[in-house]
Amino acid sequence: MKEPLILALAILAFALPVTSQQAGASRAPGIHDHLRKAAEYLKAKDPNSAVKELEAVLALDPKNAEANANLGVVAFLQSDYRRASLYLRIALATDPSLTKTQALLGICERKLGQPSAQALLEKSFPRVKEKDLRIRVGMELANIYTQQGNLDRTASVMRSLVDLDPDNVDILYMAQRVYADLADDTLNKLAILAPGSARMQQAIAERLVNEGDLKGAAEHFRKALEMDPRLPGVHYELAEAILGPAPSDPKVQDEAGKELEAAVKFDGDSAKVECGFARIAEKRSDLGSAYTHYSRAFSLNPGEPEAQIGLGRLLAGMDKPQEAVTYLRMAVQSDPLNEQAHYRLATECRILRLKDESEKELRLFREIKQAKENLKVLYRQMNKKPPKQEDPIPDAVR
Repeated sequence: MKEPLILALAILAFALPVTSQQAGASRAPGIHDHLRKAAEYLKAKDPNSAVKELEAVLALDPKNAEANANLGVVAFLQSDYRRASLYLRIALATDPSLTKTQALLGICERKLGQPSAQALLEKSFPRVKEKDLRIRVGMELANIYTQQGNLDRTASVMRSLVDLDPDNVDILYMAQRVYADLADDTLNKLAILAPGSARMQQAIAERLVNEGDLKGAAEHFRKALEMDPRLPGVHYELAEAILGPAPSDPKVQDEAGKELEAAVKFDGDSAKVECGFARIAEKRSDLGSAYTHYSRAFSLNPGEPEAQIGLGRLLAGMDKPQEAVTYLRMAVQSDPLNEQAHYRLATECRILRLKDESEKELRLFREIKQAKENLKVLYRQMNKKPPKQEDPIPDAVR
């Protein structure tokens, strides 16, 4: 038997307890003792001895739900899905409320290529409480939907799994594949239905932004606005693309400012638009206006990291470290991977003589910086541009 320790632990995780109903229904002499001994063997990581006790139960009561379910688990963990499904079906027929048994049976049926797997997995997925089993059920269900070409259902399952375990590498890999396929699928539909539309131009521009071609993106955003000056969101996106390559050029700043004003006119004010105004004001050394815009952004959305960092940065420049720290602490909570937030918080904590916090934030800054350097290498291998970094940290601290 492979990996006995892992096997035993998994059995303990899935094993079914004796319920009062089952105990009442199983009054044949010796059943209770065999179940008790089986439980003890499982706790002692001795599944082979447990199996003998469970088989003894079936000799007295062939439909005993607990014995069948646990024998199904053992067979499942030995990858004997056909034998496991036989035991699990008997257990489920005896007690249809056994959610874990239903989930494991769904996985077995999936391995055996049975069409019944989908219904079993769909029924059990929302009801399973155990994290590892829920992930296993969700991944099997997502694979079924993917093979059927149903990207919407696949994406729905993957969103649930990402929420359940956001750091699971296998889940993240599957999710990014599904989201990319879904994005490509919808883009293809848009290209077929409306190849010359403003929305198509916007979609092209957004792809170019992701590839780091801000100049090309700006051209397509302008084409979109020529077709539809009121197209939601495009004035802001154009302003961002314009500001990217040369934010210090006064002409560029003026053009971007006009697009932000248009965004307010057609789409209404927002925290991100106000942060755009604030960045332009900072580049012009108009720190009073920058502070006003960042404050406005914060009032519109207190969880906007750029507003939090902007206020922290400006307050630090005003020699108000205590107030700066308040906003910078918010920023590292809102965006834990923002290296400049950690660096600036470390700096202000050092001024306030908060040594432990300063050292912790500086350590996080260095770790995140290294991780992002590694990310750049991976993006180059994929021939993609890494996410842009706002307000770079001085080279002296790198």
